[in-house]
Amino acid sequence: MSAIELPITGMTCANCANTIERVLRKTPGVTDASVNLAGERASVTFDPAQTSAAQLIERVRAAGYDVPLARVELPVVGMTCANCAHTIERIVKQLPGVAEASVNLASERLSVGYLPGAASIAEVVAAIRRAGYDVPTQATTADRASPSEVVRTAHRAEIADRRRRMVVGLIFALPAFTLSMSRDLGLLAALFGPHFAPMAGHRMPEHIAVDWILFALTLPVQVYTGWPYYRHGYRALRNGAPNMDVLIALGSSVAFGYSALVLLGGGDGHVYFETAAMILALISVGKYLEARAKGRAGAAIERLIGLTPKTARVLRRRDSAQNDTYEEIETPIEHIAIGDVIVARPGERIAADGVVVAGRSAVDESPITGESVPRDKQPGDPVTAGTLNKEGVLRYEAARVGKDTTLAQVIRLVEQAQGSKAPIQTLADRISAVFVPTVLAIAVLTLAAWLLLSSDFERAVINAVAVLVIACPCALGLATPTAIMVGMGKGAELGILFRNSAALEQAARVGVVAFDKTGTLTQGKPAVTEVLSFGDVKAESVLALAASAEWNSEHPLARTVVETAEARRLPIAPVGRFQALPGRGVTATTTNGSASGAAQHLVAVGNLKLMQTQGVAVDAQASQGIAQLQAKGRTVMLVAMDGRLIGAIGLMDTLRPEAQACIAELKRRGIFTAMLTGDNARAAQAVAHDLGVDEVVAEVLPADKATQVAALQTSGRGAVAMVGDGINDAPALAQADIGIAIGAGADVAIEAADITLMRSDLRGVVQAIDLARLTARGIRQNLFWAFFYNALLIPAAALGIFQQYGPILAAGAMAFSSLFVIGNSLRLRRARV
Repeated sequence: MSAIELPITGMTCANCANTIERVLRKTPGVTDASVNLAGERASVTFDPAQTSAAQLIERVRAAGYDVPLARVELPVVGMTCANCAHTIERIVKQLPGVAEASVNLASERLSVGYLPGAASIAEVVAAIRRAGYDVPTQATTADRASPSEVVRTAHRAEIADRRRRMVVGLIFALPAFTLSMSRDLGLLAALFGPHFAPMAGHRMPEHIAVDWILFALTLPVQVYTGWPYYRHGYRALRNGAPNMDVLIALGSSVAFGYSALVLLGGGDGHVYFETAAMILALISVGKYLEARAKGRAGAAIERLIGLTPKTARVLRRRDSAQNDTYEEIETPIEHIAIGDVIVARPGERIAADGVVVAGRSAVDESPITGESVPRDKQPGDPVTAGTLNKEGVLRYEAARVGKDTTLAQVIRLVEQAQGSKAPIQTLADRISAVFVPTVLAIAVLTLAAWLLLSSDFERAVINAVAVLVIACPCALGLATPTAIMVGMGKGAELGILFRNSAALEQAARVGVVAFDKTGTLTQGKPAVTEVLSFGDVKAESVLALAASAEWNSEHPLARTVVETAEARRLPIAPVGRFQALPGRGVTATTTNGSASGAAQHLVAVGNLKLMQTQGVAVDAQASQGIAQLQAKGRTVMLVAMDGRLIGAIGLMDTLRPEAQACIAELKRRGIFTAMLTGDNARAAQAVAHDLGVDEVVAEVLPADKATQVAALQTSGRGAVAMVGDGINDAPALAQADIGIAIGAGADVAIEAADITLMRSDLRGVVQAIDLARLTARGIRQNLFWAFFYNALLIPAAALGIFQQYGPILAAGAMAFSSLFVIGNSLRLRRARV
């Protein structure tokens, strides 16, 4: 199976998104399709053996929408006849992500339309060369459009088109409205002089001249401003899925058609040309402002994309004769390879993830982690693509390039998350599927009811038109995805990444937050504070023996013991039969003495559970010493040799400076806090007391943490979030309703949890929950408005409360409704979390 992201333009409401989903799902080979209205993207999973990107694009276009493509023209060398051109077109069209390919044999140029991200120029060139033709090297980087650049270009074109149609609509509709109002109020003579007096009354023959003027002013609005609504409305009806465009087209055309019949029939009825024009003009104003606002909703992801430099200075050998000298070559970012040494001058952005090999500087990592203070970099330190070199010159070796950089992963995750559907959107989608047919039915009933009750055909038509125009499926469709898009973009700016919309929605319901202790509430840098010896063994021997046994262990506490012994220059003996026992410790055999007379000892290093399983007795003296260490909050590591307890090592891991404030803020929000740790109960209680944690579960094995999370989920306090490192706590993170992985920039496993904190700061947990709650509140407000608006104003329009100006007021209200939803979502950009 293959997955592809299709940018889509032309959608106006949730019913459009539902139509595209249905069309794509009916395509042979497609197993899943999901369309995001606010993000204007479709995520499609399909079998490439049964369908292709070109066929998917064709299905979308056949449904009345468009898929913007990146386009490039490449010179092709080696063609001799028309068959060569056909061959190149065929092989290029077979490439995944290529939708169009056309060869001009006379000019020897290939025009390609493709989806960036699904296809690349390099793949096209490689395919041409495999077929026996060539593309000049200088042309292979002629156009390097990214998927988001294509979407932005299409979006700018859409805004420009909407602006033109809006301006034309207003230029003609406003004079038409002014003329009609002046005549209705008897102001023509006062405004234009006494020679207009004969035309002032409706029942005078001269009124026909004014009607013809109104017709002439309205016609350009109908033809030019209204064309997109008529085109999309027709295609929607053809697909059996009427949408907002159908309502607008019907409302405007009924008003215009009725007026034209009155005018051409020479009757005395009132014409509503200005109504038809103002409906389209006002809605065009709303759609133009809506398009601009939707662009601002995706501003955060655009800023992330803008962090990637187009080129970088790569060190290359000058020539074969002087292969020990190098020069800086300005290189397109796509041509950087792993192992390249790149130069970053002050004010330049890092082009790839890598390691500093020369130079010292301070690097601003705020775009990735949200951390405002620049971090000092020196040889051996990691650097991340997209961050900004502030001061000195750095040389760094590329370790991850292109799509594999941390920045690329962040962008990909945010785009995928923004495109996912939140569970709360299901209700809106169900309603949207029947919304337009229901409104059409209400409009027909309104027309019939007014004809039966009043026999006033003119008023019946106007009220039916008002019903068609005032209904707003757009607000309903945009209520959830716009808030999700803005909320996730805000999170990305803060270094908070949500895996999908469901994670954001679930985070808003969190009532319990459980923390792992080591490396999460603590800094993960323990230190040996005390070494106790029992019996005739010296403390240095206890530490040396423990270090020998722990030599092969990767546990942070084990590494601390080894490093401490090395720092004190204690002898570390070779070991054999090493065994790590998760949640307990290690056992190993050590060899002391010469090779001929060596004595082997079985050493066990770990907690009290390990001592019990090894049959090691703990006497009163040892128990007292252990208790004293635990009372100080120390993690105690017991050391036994040949079944006898010979010592204990006390270790202390410093609490994160922000841990106490994080717990306090969570409790202030009514969130219950818990700590899960494999440490002993006394040490765990001491840490919990210092932090103010509500509940402690100590001496729990890693595999059992998931069970403890499940127990918290039955407490009835709400959704449970588990905060850990994303790797060692995988079972607990998976069990929790929300798994939160806390890391540090590129070192964090970005896709390891539902929420990833790029910055190694616990305050991000509070920020993530606050942001999720604000976003959820925005979604509820948007949905309430969308339901309230339609539930209140559709009946009002049907009852004729707005009288003859109902359709015009309805058009203004309908435009305002969508703008309210988008504007309310955009407030999240300014929210303080």
